[in-house]
Amino acid sequence: MQRSLMTPEGHRRLTEELQYSKSVLRPKVVQDIAEARAHGDISENSEYEDAKERQALLEGRIRQVETAIATCEVIDIALVPYKDLVVFGATVVMQNTDSGEEFRYTIVGDLESDVKSGKISYTSPIGRAMIGKSSGDEVKVETPSGRREFEIINIEYR
Repeated sequence: MQRSLMTPEGHRRLTEELQYSKSVLRPKVVQDIAEARAHGDISENSEYEDAKERQALLEGRIRQVETAIATCEVIDIALVPYKDLVVFGATVVMQNTDSGEEFRYTIVGDLESDVKSGKISYTSPIGRAMIGKSSGDEVKVETPSGRREFEIINIEYR
């Protein structure tokens, strides 16, 4: 199985989610199933069906998070020696060469990515295009709306 990369923050968040799911959410859904079952005939009991569906979704998510934690490689940006290149964990300020608009992205793992908060996966088209580049380099990215060109303005390591 291929190992995925993850930041220490992403690993911490997933570990907390797993602990919460197992210690709070799982017992709650088991209790909901027991209460719904106590209402009688389960063949026509929508509360029971809803609780069983929530249980299935929760157990699926728990397995997904357990697998992600077990197969990830946590990369601490503070220990990365390439301080002049875009690497996993770096925060990159780049400018669209056509519009002049600036963007700030942090390169993270697949499960951590959230474009709205400026976190993009290292496997995304933009992430892949930036890896290994330096300040001043141009980055060309194929997007659904066409080819975009950016210039890397600054690289930060936090």
